[in-house]
Order: sequence, then structure tokens, then C-alpha cells
Amino acid sequence: MTILLHELVGADPARPFSPHCWKAVMALAHKGLPFERNNVCFTKVPEIEGGVSKTVPVIRDGSQVVSDSFMIAAYLEETYPDRPSLFGGQGGQAMARFIESWTNTVLHGVMRDIAMKGIHDALAPVDQAYFRSSREARVGKTLEQMVEGREAALAALPGTLMPVRVTLKSQPWIGGSSPLFADYMVFGALQWVRLTSNAKLLEADDPVQDWFERCLDLYDGLGRSVPQAA
Repeated sequence: MTILLHELVGADPARPFSPHCWKAVMALAHKGLPFERNNVCFTKVPEIEGGVSKTVPVIRDGSQVVSDSFMIAAYLEETYPDRPSLFGGQGGQAMARFIESWTNTVLHGVMRDIAMKGIHDALAPVDQAYFRSSREARVGKTLEQMVEGREAALAALPGTLMPVRVTLKSQPWIGGSSPLFADYMVFGALQWVRLTSNAKLLEADDPVQDWFERCLDLYDGLGRSVPQAA
């Protein structure tokens, strides 16, 4: 049975940009599971699957509905143990929680000022109003103030990614010899900015850039199938 993935889009349904939804996309592809993608804008998220979640991604797998990217990955791991592992065992799943915490707090904190205005501009008017009010209240800054911090965020990004860069000196993937869900969490953050900004994030010779390019090429170029923002 094909899994249904509800994921976030803006005015252009061909450009899904949510970092959390990309984590779910890559997890499903990693498992080799057939899935369909249902496009949802910000103001329609509360209507998904009878209002099961205030956020996306959400999947429906037969009668099972699961929200939250990490919970989706954990569900896929438990439900499809014969498919390639997303965590490499219970220890890997526990350690992936640390990667999730670091990504959501530290990395997303830097990415935010680079991405926010681009996200706003890519939305339909009704979603722009919701996005502006909700994000400005959450961050305590206007979108314009976030834009003012864009250059500082770009300057801080290479240093923020130092733990990833050091890790890649000794192994090809964050997950070790092959990509795991830990890779997809960091990938989702970089993909988020790639699809909402034309900013040059990293130098071509940066090992993190090489890793990101390899992530984009995974699963027949799934990540690269959506071009970078113009």
C-alpha cells in the first residue's frame, strides 16, 4: 500500500521547502517505500487527517496516521524492519535524538535569518499574513529585522557546521559508512535554505558542501529534483 505524505508548500506546489518534511521524504526513500506527496499550505495544515497535528509532516500508512518527522522515522523503522535501517540500531536512534536537538536549536537558529523572508515571499497572500504574524511572535523580530541579520547568519554558518565538518574527516556520512536519518536531519536544514534563498552557503571545497551534494544525489537525485531558489 502506498503511504501518503502531507507536506508543506507555498504558492508553487512544485517547491516543497519544509526541512522537517524533507526529512520524512528522505526517510521514506531510504526505506524504499512507495509514497505519494500531498501538498498543503500553512493555513490548511489544521485540516489534515481530521486535525491530527498542528504541523507537518504527517503520513498515513493504511489506518495508521503519524506526525512529526522523528516519530515518522521511528514508525517506519519499527513497521518495516526488513527495509534498510534509518538508525542502525537502538543506540543509533537514541544518538539521533541529539542530532535532532542540535539541528533544531543551533543550526536552524542560524538558518532562520537566511530563510524566513524567502519563505514569506514564496507564499500565497493568506499564508503570508499567517506566516508573518506567527513567526514574528515566535522570534520576537520582524521579518525585515531577520533579513538584516542575514549576512551575519551566513558568516556564522561555516563555524556552526564545524561538528559536521570534523565528523566527515573520518567517515563519508554522519551516519558512518552510509547515510542514516541523522544525515537527513542536517540535510533538511540545508535544503530548506537552498529552496528559499539563492545565497551561497558554503565554499565548493568545504567537505560539508561535498556531503550536501551527495545527499542531493541520493535516490535518483530526489533532493536535486527541486532547483535552488533563483
